[in-house]
Amino acid sequence: MRAMIVEDWCEPKDMRLVELPDPEPGKGQVAIDVKAVGCNFFDILIAQGKYQVRPPRPFSPGGEVAGIVRAVGPDVTGVRVGDRVFAMLGWGGYASVALAPAATVVRMPDAMSFEHGAAFGVVYQTSYFGLVYRAALQAGETLLVHAAAGGVGLAAVQIGKALGARVLATAGSAAKLAIARQHGADDAFDYSTPEWVEAVKGATGGRGADVIYDPVGGEIFDLSTKCVAFGGRLLVVGFASGVIPTIQVNRVLLKNISIVGLHWGAYRQHDPDKIPQAMQALFDLYARGAVTPVVSSTYPLADAALALDEIASRRSVGKVVLVP
Repeated sequence: MRAMIVEDWCEPKDMRLVELPDPEPGKGQVAIDVKAVGCNFFDILIAQGKYQVRPPRPFSPGGEVAGIVRAVGPDVTGVRVGDRVFAMLGWGGYASVALAPAATVVRMPDAMSFEHGAAFGVVYQTSYFGLVYRAALQAGETLLVHAAAGGVGLAAVQIGKALGARVLATAGSAAKLAIARQHGADDAFDYSTPEWVEAVKGATGGRGADVIYDPVGGEIFDLSTKCVAFGGRLLVVGFASGVIPTIQVNRVLLKNISIVGLHWGAYRQHDPDKIPQAMQALFDLYARGAVTPVVSSTYPLADAALALDEIASRRSVGKVVLVP
């Protein structure tokens, strides 16, 4: 097998492509011939040693793969050799063969491509959990999605629209705003200048958004408190800006707003039954065309650093995928 390896905490450009023996699945594990790998911002952080999880080195980044089951270990049920699957891993996906805990392996719908499978699990689960389980988005409410042309952002736009919300979006360029509109946003605003706050107020008759989905943090979070509706929910998904914000708590009190956090991975430990429930709901939405992964770029495994640079520089739209 071929794998991109992090030998010590490093920038993605310092990862090495190496040949390794094909791994054999142990108890409760599934070995997958990888056909596509979904790239995520946290892959950069995990290589740098800045993520909340720090794997033992050397290791391969990569939190989601799609492919064909090549072998199963003892005590594995639910999948068998030859099944088309995707899996949501902590790491280990930047490889031509990946080992996955059986609990993270999901059989793909027949109509789903490997590229869609690699682009589906993390971002759609994250956005579904955030909007449904954490923010309790209701039909008829107004949802504002920041970074709406990114992976989780586009997933949130599509899911929000499917749930019956009015969807507003922000992004940093005219091209990305057009992508957000194309995939369900009713209106979209450039958040590279603070004028977007007044634009959101204007679009909501001065009321503000009922739910704000924020994977950016920093100044965007701070400005969001100025255009969230009375009794609204500000959903903290991540900090792609690199800045973890703080808030003056009097703003929470004066507008009766809720600041709601989402750490999707923690559900695996604390409430794992919700994950397959959400997956079935998402597959139903996929089957009727209400959600569709947007894969803007594909790269060979050897160019993983270029793929991650596209994400880090915010040039990417939707998902970036490696094809080993």
